[in-house]
Amino acid sequence: MQIWLWAREIGVAGFFDLTFMAILIYIFLIWFKKTPAASVLMGIIIVAGIYLLTRQFNLIMTATVFEKFFAVILIALIIIFQEELRHVFERIAVFSLSRSPLSKPLDFRSFQPEIQAMVRSLSELAREKIGALLVFQGWDLLERHLEGGIALDGQVSEPLISSIFDPHSIGHDGAAVIKDNRIRSFMAHLPLSKNTSQLGNKGTRHAAALGLSELTDALCVVVSEERGTISVARHGLLTEMKELPALINTLESFFQEIQPRKPGHFWLEMLRSNYREKALAVVLALGLWFVLVQGAQTHSQTYRLPVQFLSLPLAWNVSACKPAYVHLTLRGPRRAFFFLSTGQLHLQLKPRLVEKQQRLHISLSNLHFPKELAFVDVSPDAVSVTLQKKKESPATKPRAPTR
Repeated sequence: MQIWLWAREIGVAGFFDLTFMAILIYIFLIWFKKTPAASVLMGIIIVAGIYLLTRQFNLIMTATVFEKFFAVILIALIIIFQEELRHVFERIAVFSLSRSPLSKPLDFRSFQPEIQAMVRSLSELAREKIGALLVFQGWDLLERHLEGGIALDGQVSEPLISSIFDPHSIGHDGAAVIKDNRIRSFMAHLPLSKNTSQLGNKGTRHAAALGLSELTDALCVVVSEERGTISVARHGLLTEMKELPALINTLESFFQEIQPRKPGHFWLEMLRSNYREKALAVVLALGLWFVLVQGAQTHSQTYRLPVQFLSLPLAWNVSACKPAYVHLTLRGPRRAFFFLSTGQLHLQLKPRLVEKQQRLHISLSNLHFPKELAFVDVSPDAVSVTLQKKKESPATKPRAPTR
Protein backbone atom coordinates (compact mmCIF):
# COMPACT_ATOMS: atom_id res chain seq x y z
CA MET A 1 0.00 0.00 0.00
CA GLN A 2 2.86 2.39 0.85
CA ILE A 3 4.53 1.66 -2.50
CA TRP A 4 1.25 2.41 -4.28
CA LEU A 5 0.94 5.72 -2.42
CA TRP A 6 4.50 6.66 -3.41
CA ALA A 7 3.74 5.74 -7.04
CA ARG A 8 0.65 7.94 -7.05
CA GLU A 9 2.62 10.79 -5.50
CA ILE A 10 5.35 10.51 -8.15
CA GLY A 11 2.84 10.52 -11.01
CA VAL A 12 3.41 9.91 -14.70
CA ALA A 13 5.56 13.01 -15.25
CA GLY A 14 7.66 12.17 -12.21
CA PHE A 15 8.14 8.60 -13.45
CA PHE A 16 9.52 9.82 -16.78
CA ASP A 17 11.63 12.37 -14.92
CA LEU A 18 13.11 9.62 -12.74
CA THR A 19 13.69 7.32 -15.71
CA PHE A 20 15.47 9.99 -17.74
CA MET A 21 17.68 11.00 -14.80
CA ALA A 22 18.54 7.35 -14.01
CA ILE A 23 19.57 6.81 -17.66
CA LEU A 24 21.79 9.90 -17.61
CA ILE A 25 23.44 8.84 -14.34
CA TYR A 26 23.94 5.32 -15.69
CA ILE A 27 25.61 6.63 -18.87
CA PHE A 28 28.00 8.78 -16.86
CA LEU A 29 28.78 5.94 -14.43
CA ILE A 30 29.59 3.55 -17.28
CA TRP A 31 31.66 6.13 -19.08
CA PHE A 32 33.70 7.20 -16.04
CA LYS A 33 34.14 3.56 -15.03
CA LYS A 34 36.49 3.15 -18.00
CA THR A 35 38.61 6.18 -17.12
CA PRO A 36 41.37 6.72 -14.52
CA ALA A 37 39.09 9.27 -12.84
CA ALA A 38 36.62 6.58 -11.72
CA SER A 39 37.94 6.60 -8.13
CA VAL A 40 37.65 10.41 -8.04
CA LEU A 41 34.03 10.16 -9.19
CA MET A 42 33.25 7.68 -6.39
CA GLY A 43 34.77 10.08 -3.87
CA ILE A 44 32.58 12.88 -5.19
CA ILE A 45 29.47 10.71 -4.85
CA ILE A 46 30.40 9.96 -1.22
CA VAL A 47 30.95 13.66 -0.46
CA ALA A 48 27.61 14.52 -2.09
CA GLY A 49 25.91 11.89 0.07
CA ILE A 50 27.48 13.38 3.20
CA TYR A 51 26.23 16.83 2.19
CA LEU A 52 22.68 15.55 1.71
CA LEU A 53 22.78 13.91 5.13
CA THR A 54 23.98 17.13 6.75
CA ARG A 55 21.02 18.90 5.18
CA GLN A 56 18.56 16.29 6.36
CA PHE A 57 19.89 16.15 9.94
CA ASN A 58 20.07 19.97 10.09
CA LEU A 59 23.85 20.10 10.66
CA ILE A 60 23.97 23.80 9.90
CA MET A 61 27.71 24.44 10.19
CA THR A 62 28.79 21.51 8.00
CA ALA A 63 26.13 22.21 5.37
CA THR A 64 27.10 25.89 5.27
CA VAL A 65 30.77 25.03 4.68
CA PHE A 66 29.76 22.78 1.78
CA GLU A 67 27.56 25.50 0.28
CA LYS A 68 30.22 28.23 0.63
CA PHE A 69 32.78 26.15 -1.23
CA PHE A 70 30.32 24.88 -3.86
CA ALA A 71 31.64 27.22 -6.60
CA VAL A 72 35.24 26.18 -5.87
CA ILE A 73 34.27 22.50 -5.94
CA LEU A 74 32.43 22.98 -9.25
CA ILE A 75 35.49 24.57 -10.87
CA ALA A 76 37.69 21.79 -9.50
CA LEU A 77 35.36 19.16 -10.98
CA ILE A 78 35.47 20.80 -14.40
CA ILE A 79 39.28 20.84 -14.27
CA ILE A 80 39.55 17.25 -13.08
CA PHE A 81 37.03 15.85 -15.55
CA GLN A 82 37.60 18.16 -18.51
CA GLU A 83 38.89 15.33 -20.71
CA GLU A 84 36.11 12.96 -19.65
CA LEU A 85 33.39 15.59 -20.13
CA ARG A 86 34.70 16.47 -23.59
CA HIS A 87 34.75 12.77 -24.39
CA VAL A 88 31.13 12.32 -23.27
CA PHE A 89 29.86 15.21 -25.40
CA GLU A 90 31.82 13.97 -28.40
CA ARG A 91 30.26 10.53 -27.98
CA ILE A 92 26.78 12.08 -27.81
CA ALA A 93 27.44 14.05 -31.00
CA VAL A 94 28.76 11.02 -32.87
CA PHE A 95 25.91 8.84 -31.59
CA SER A 96 23.20 11.31 -32.62
CA LEU A 97 24.60 12.50 -35.94
CA SER A 98 26.13 9.44 -37.53
CA ARG A 99 25.67 6.05 -35.91
CA SER A 100 22.83 4.73 -33.85
CA PRO A 101 22.08 1.42 -32.13
CA LEU A 102 18.79 1.49 -34.03
CA SER A 103 20.46 1.86 -37.43
CA LYS A 104 20.30 -0.90 -39.99
CA PRO A 105 22.87 -3.56 -38.97
CA LEU A 106 25.66 -4.40 -41.39
CA ASP A 107 26.55 -7.94 -42.43
CA PHE A 108 29.61 -8.84 -40.37
CA ARG A 109 30.64 -11.50 -42.91
CA SER A 110 31.54 -8.71 -45.35
CA PHE A 111 34.42 -7.70 -43.06
CA GLN A 112 36.13 -11.09 -43.15
CA PRO A 113 38.30 -10.45 -46.27
CA GLU A 114 39.68 -7.22 -44.77
CA ILE A 115 40.36 -8.91 -41.41
CA GLN A 116 42.15 -11.78 -43.06
CA ALA A 117 44.22 -9.35 -45.18
CA MET A 118 45.21 -7.32 -42.14
CA VAL A 119 46.15 -10.40 -40.11
CA ARG A 120 48.28 -11.79 -42.94
CA SER A 121 50.00 -8.42 -43.37
CA LEU A 122 50.69 -8.05 -39.65
CA SER A 123 51.96 -11.63 -39.43
CA GLU A 124 54.37 -11.03 -42.32
CA LEU A 125 55.60 -7.76 -40.81
CA ALA A 126 56.16 -9.48 -37.45
CA ARG A 127 58.03 -12.37 -39.11
CA GLU A 128 60.37 -9.91 -40.85
CA LYS A 129 60.59 -7.72 -37.70
CA ILE A 130 59.27 -4.61 -39.41
CA GLY A 131 57.62 -2.13 -37.05
CA ALA A 132 54.02 -1.12 -37.71
CA LEU A 133 51.14 0.65 -35.97
CA LEU A 134 47.51 0.31 -37.08
CA VAL A 135 44.69 2.33 -35.47
CA PHE A 136 41.09 1.11 -35.86
CA GLN A 137 38.68 3.94 -35.07
CA GLY A 138 35.73 3.10 -32.84
CA TRP A 139 32.92 5.40 -31.77
CA ASP A 140 35.14 8.22 -30.54
CA LEU A 141 36.55 10.97 -32.70
CA LEU A 142 40.31 10.79 -33.21
CA GLU A 143 41.16 14.03 -35.03
CA ARG A 144 42.02 16.11 -31.99
CA HIS A 145 44.36 13.38 -30.68
CA LEU A 146 46.31 12.99 -33.93
CA GLU A 147 49.15 15.11 -35.21
CA GLY A 148 50.25 15.21 -38.82
CA GLY A 149 49.12 12.43 -41.12
CA ILE A 150 48.55 12.23 -44.85
CA ALA A 151 45.06 11.55 -46.22
CA LEU A 152 44.78 8.34 -48.22
CA ASP A 153 41.29 6.74 -48.25
CA GLY A 154 42.53 3.45 -49.66
CA GLN A 155 41.09 -0.05 -49.64
CA VAL A 156 42.58 -2.31 -46.99
CA SER A 157 44.91 -4.79 -48.68
CA GLU A 158 48.19 -6.61 -48.04
CA PRO A 159 50.19 -4.68 -50.67
CA LEU A 160 49.02 -1.30 -49.34
CA ILE A 161 49.82 -2.13 -45.69
CA SER A 162 53.22 -3.54 -46.67
CA SER A 163 53.97 -0.42 -48.73
CA ILE A 164 53.05 1.97 -45.92
CA PHE A 165 55.30 0.26 -43.37
CA ASP A 166 58.18 -0.48 -45.71
CA PRO A 167 61.32 0.65 -43.80
CA HIS A 168 62.39 2.57 -46.88
CA SER A 169 59.11 4.54 -46.88
CA ILE A 170 59.05 8.04 -45.36
CA GLY A 171 55.80 7.40 -43.49
CA HIS A 172 56.62 4.01 -41.95
CA ASP A 173 57.26 5.51 -38.49
CA GLY A 174 53.72 6.90 -38.14
CA ALA A 175 50.37 5.19 -37.62
CA ALA A 176 47.85 4.17 -40.27
CA VAL A 177 44.27 5.05 -39.30
CA ILE A 178 41.53 2.67 -40.46
CA LYS A 179 37.85 3.61 -40.40
CA ASP A 180 34.97 1.73 -42.01
CA ASN A 181 37.45 -0.80 -43.44
CA ARG A 182 39.38 1.86 -45.35
CA ILE A 183 42.80 3.33 -44.58
CA ARG A 184 41.91 7.00 -44.13
CA SER A 185 45.41 8.32 -43.40
CA PHE A 186 48.94 7.27 -42.58
CA MET A 187 52.06 8.81 -41.03
CA ALA A 188 49.92 10.05 -38.09
CA HIS A 189 51.51 10.68 -34.69
CA LEU A 190 49.68 9.66 -31.51
CA PRO A 191 49.85 10.90 -27.89
CA LEU A 192 52.34 8.91 -25.80
CA SER A 193 51.35 7.07 -22.64
CA LYS A 194 53.22 7.55 -19.37
CA ASN A 195 52.04 4.26 -17.87
CA THR A 196 55.43 2.68 -17.19
CA SER A 197 53.91 -0.35 -15.49
CA GLN A 198 52.15 -1.30 -18.75
CA LEU A 199 54.96 -0.33 -21.09
CA GLY A 200 57.96 -1.79 -19.30
CA ASN A 201 60.90 -1.63 -21.71
CA LYS A 202 58.74 -1.40 -24.83
CA GLY A 203 59.35 1.29 -27.46
CA THR A 204 57.68 4.42 -28.77
CA ARG A 205 55.11 2.62 -30.95
CA HIS A 206 53.75 0.77 -27.91
CA ALA A 207 53.65 4.04 -25.91
CA ALA A 208 51.71 5.71 -28.76
CA ALA A 209 49.25 2.82 -29.06
CA LEU A 210 48.65 2.73 -25.32
CA GLY A 211 48.35 6.53 -25.14
CA LEU A 212 45.58 6.68 -27.73
CA SER A 213 43.75 3.74 -26.15
CA GLU A 214 43.71 5.62 -22.83
CA LEU A 215 41.95 8.60 -24.44
CA THR A 216 39.57 6.89 -26.90
CA ASP A 217 37.89 3.56 -27.60
CA ALA A 218 40.13 2.93 -30.63
CA LEU A 219 41.86 -0.43 -31.10
CA CYS A 220 45.60 -0.08 -31.73
CA VAL A 221 47.69 -2.97 -33.11
CA VAL A 222 51.48 -2.75 -32.78
CA VAL A 223 54.20 -4.82 -34.45
CA SER A 224 57.53 -4.70 -32.60
CA GLU A 225 60.56 -4.44 -34.85
CA GLU A 226 62.83 -5.60 -32.01
CA ARG A 227 60.94 -8.72 -30.87
CA GLY A 228 58.76 -9.46 -33.87
CA THR A 229 55.67 -9.65 -31.66
CA ILE A 230 52.13 -8.31 -32.14
CA SER A 231 50.39 -6.42 -29.30
CA VAL A 232 46.94 -4.87 -28.99
CA ALA A 233 46.07 -1.75 -26.94
CA ARG A 234 42.45 -1.09 -25.90
CA HIS A 235 40.93 0.85 -23.02
CA GLY A 236 44.35 1.53 -21.50
CA LEU A 237 45.47 -2.13 -21.54
CA LEU A 238 48.36 -3.46 -23.62
CA THR A 239 48.13 -7.18 -24.45
CA GLU A 240 50.55 -9.29 -26.46
CA MET A 241 48.94 -11.64 -28.96
CA LYS A 242 50.69 -15.01 -28.60
CA GLU A 243 48.87 -16.59 -31.56
CA LEU A 244 47.17 -15.33 -34.71
CA PRO A 245 43.73 -16.79 -33.80
CA ALA A 246 43.75 -14.55 -30.71
CA LEU A 247 44.38 -11.51 -32.93
CA ILE A 248 41.58 -12.55 -35.29
CA ASN A 249 39.14 -12.93 -32.37
CA THR A 250 40.15 -9.52 -31.02
CA LEU A 251 39.55 -7.82 -34.37
CA GLU A 252 36.24 -9.59 -34.89
CA SER A 253 35.04 -8.64 -31.40
CA PHE A 254 36.04 -5.04 -31.99
CA PHE A 255 34.18 -4.78 -35.31
CA GLN A 256 31.12 -6.43 -33.80
CA GLU A 257 31.19 -3.95 -30.93
CA ILE A 258 31.42 -0.77 -33.02
CA GLN A 259 28.93 -1.75 -35.73
CA PRO A 260 25.23 -0.89 -35.31
CA ARG A 261 23.23 -3.60 -33.57
CA LYS A 262 19.76 -4.92 -34.13
CA PRO A 263 17.25 -3.11 -31.92
CA GLY A 264 16.31 -6.27 -30.02
CA HIS A 265 19.92 -7.20 -29.35
CA PHE A 266 20.77 -3.69 -28.23
CA TRP A 267 18.08 -3.51 -25.56
CA LEU A 268 18.78 -7.10 -24.46
CA GLU A 269 22.44 -6.22 -23.91
CA MET A 270 21.42 -3.12 -21.99
CA LEU A 271 19.30 -5.21 -19.62
CA ARG A 272 21.90 -7.93 -19.08
CA SER A 273 25.03 -5.91 -18.37
CA ASN A 274 26.30 -3.65 -15.54
CA TYR A 275 23.85 -4.58 -12.77
CA ARG A 276 25.65 -2.60 -10.06
CA GLU A 277 25.77 0.58 -12.12
CA LYS A 278 22.07 0.26 -12.95
CA ALA A 279 21.15 -0.21 -9.28
CA LEU A 280 23.34 2.73 -8.23
CA ALA A 281 21.81 4.93 -10.95
CA VAL A 282 18.28 4.11 -9.77
CA VAL A 283 19.19 4.78 -6.13
CA LEU A 284 20.85 8.09 -6.96
CA ALA A 285 17.91 9.17 -9.14
CA LEU A 286 15.45 8.34 -6.36
CA GLY A 287 17.60 10.18 -3.83
CA LEU A 288 17.73 13.27 -6.02
CA TRP A 289 13.97 13.11 -6.56
CA PHE A 290 13.23 12.88 -2.82
CA VAL A 291 15.59 15.76 -2.01
CA LEU A 292 15.04 18.11 -4.97
CA VAL A 293 11.43 17.42 -5.99
CA GLN A 294 9.46 15.73 -3.27
CA GLY A 295 11.57 17.28 -0.53
CA ALA A 296 11.09 20.80 -1.92
CA GLN A 297 7.29 20.63 -1.80
CA THR A 298 5.66 22.70 0.94
CA HIS A 299 4.32 20.58 3.78
CA SER A 300 2.58 21.28 7.10
CA GLN A 301 2.68 19.06 10.15
CA THR A 302 1.37 19.30 13.71
CA TYR A 303 3.27 18.16 16.81
CA ARG A 304 2.11 17.60 20.42
CA LEU A 305 4.48 19.41 22.77
CA PRO A 306 4.63 19.35 26.59
CA VAL A 307 4.57 22.72 28.36
CA GLN A 308 7.94 23.38 30.02
CA PHE A 309 8.93 26.16 32.40
CA LEU A 310 12.14 28.14 32.23
CA SER A 311 14.35 29.14 35.16
CA LEU A 312 11.97 28.04 37.91
CA PRO A 313 13.69 28.35 41.32
CA LEU A 314 14.04 25.24 43.47
CA ALA A 315 11.76 26.73 46.11
CA TRP A 316 8.86 26.84 43.69
CA ASN A 317 6.96 24.11 41.87
CA VAL A 318 4.01 23.93 39.48
CA SER A 319 0.88 22.80 41.25
CA ALA A 320 -1.38 23.01 38.18
CA CYS A 321 -0.99 23.55 34.43
CA LYS A 322 -3.93 23.48 32.05
CA PRO A 323 -3.46 22.21 29.42
CA ALA A 324 -0.24 20.27 29.95
CA TYR A 325 0.27 19.88 26.18
CA VAL A 326 -0.20 22.14 23.16
CA HIS A 327 -0.36 21.43 19.44
CA LEU A 328 2.24 23.21 17.32
CA THR A 329 1.80 23.41 13.52
CA LEU A 330 4.86 24.10 11.34
CA ARG A 331 5.26 24.56 7.60
CA GLY A 332 8.28 24.16 5.33
CA PRO A 333 9.89 22.01 2.63
CA ARG A 334 9.03 18.36 3.05
CA ARG A 335 12.71 17.36 3.37
CA ALA A 336 12.91 19.38 6.60
CA PHE A 337 10.43 16.93 8.21
CA PHE A 338 12.15 13.69 7.13
CA PHE A 339 14.35 13.38 10.22
CA LEU A 340 12.67 15.94 12.48
CA SER A 341 11.82 14.62 15.96
CA THR A 342 9.88 16.15 18.83
CA GLY A 343 13.17 16.35 20.75
CA GLN A 344 14.12 19.27 18.49
CA LEU A 345 10.94 21.19 19.40
CA HIS A 346 10.50 23.02 22.71
CA LEU A 347 7.90 25.21 24.39
CA GLN A 348 9.33 27.07 27.38
CA LEU A 349 7.35 29.58 29.44
CA LYS A 350 8.54 31.88 32.23
CA PRO A 351 5.81 32.40 34.83
CA ARG A 352 5.77 35.06 37.54
CA LEU A 353 6.73 33.86 41.00
CA VAL A 354 3.33 34.38 42.68
CA GLU A 355 1.08 31.91 44.42
CA LYS A 356 -1.99 32.42 42.34
CA GLN A 357 -3.35 31.29 39.02
CA GLN A 358 -1.89 33.13 36.03
CA ARG A 359 -2.56 32.96 32.33
CA LEU A 360 0.47 32.83 30.06
CA HIS A 361 0.18 33.59 26.37
CA ILE A 362 2.41 31.65 23.97
CA SER A 363 4.50 33.69 21.53
CA LEU A 364 7.21 32.87 19.01
CA SER A 365 9.87 33.73 21.59
CA ASN A 366 8.63 30.80 23.70
CA LEU A 367 8.91 28.30 20.83
CA HIS A 368 12.11 26.67 19.57
CA PHE A 369 12.19 24.81 16.21
CA PRO A 370 14.57 24.49 13.20
CA LYS A 371 15.08 27.72 11.25
CA GLU A 372 14.14 26.02 7.99
CA LEU A 373 10.54 25.73 9.23
CA ALA A 374 7.93 28.45 9.59
CA PHE A 375 5.41 28.89 12.39
CA VAL A 376 1.76 28.37 11.43
CA ASP A 377 -0.30 27.96 14.59
CA VAL A 378 -0.24 26.85 18.21
CA SER A 379 -3.36 25.57 19.94
CA PRO A 380 -4.27 26.67 22.49
CA ASP A 381 -2.38 29.95 22.43
CA ALA A 382 -2.37 30.32 26.23
CA VAL A 383 -2.11 28.11 29.32
CA SER A 384 -3.23 28.54 32.95
CA VAL A 385 -0.50 27.97 35.51
CA THR A 386 -0.56 27.92 39.29
CA LEU A 387 2.71 28.03 41.24
CA GLN A 388 3.19 26.98 44.81
CA LYS A 389 6.07 27.84 47.10
CA LYS A 390 7.51 24.91 48.94
CA LYS A 391 7.05 24.97 52.70
CA GLU A 392 10.22 24.75 54.74
CA SER A 393 10.41 21.71 57.01
CA PRO A 394 11.26 22.19 60.75
CA ALA A 395 14.62 20.56 60.17
CA THR A 396 15.55 23.21 57.64
CA LYS A 397 14.34 26.22 59.70
CA PRO A 398 17.14 28.28 61.18
CA ARG A 399 17.45 27.89 64.97
CA ALA A 400 17.46 30.82 67.33
CA PRO A 401 20.83 31.45 68.89
CA THR A 402 21.20 30.04 72.42
CA ARG A 403 22.78 31.86 75.29
